Amino acid sequence: MPLVNIMVNQRAYTIACDEGEEEHLRTLGAHVDSKVRHLLESVGQVGESRLMLMAALLIADEYLDVESQLEKRTKQMGELSGTRDQMNSRLADAEGIAVAALEAAAKRVEDIAARLGRA
Repeated sequence: MPLVNIMVNQRAYTIACDEGEEEHLRTLGAHVDSKVRHLLESVGQVGESRLMLMAALLIADEYLDVESQLEKRTKQMGELSGTRDQMNSRLADAEGIAVAALEAAAKRVEDIAARLGRA
């Protein structure tokens, strides 16, 4: 099992991960470090545990916002899908009406042509 060194708040943490996940873990660590550095700029040094908790809360907040947006988009996609189905149904109905009207017009033209042929 590979070990990855992660730097957060200028402190090294060694974390085990599955084979092939090393780069992903480094990316996650860099994201956490970025949040901690941002917190340091705004609240100062308030202790390692509190900084980590605050960073975790910020990341959780971002996650929940994205999850909420995804739920809204999923709902919108469902509504659009329903609208698309309705539009396809209406289009099929309109095509049926157009075909019937065209057939009726063709019949009338044939009837007129037949009458002209007898005259």
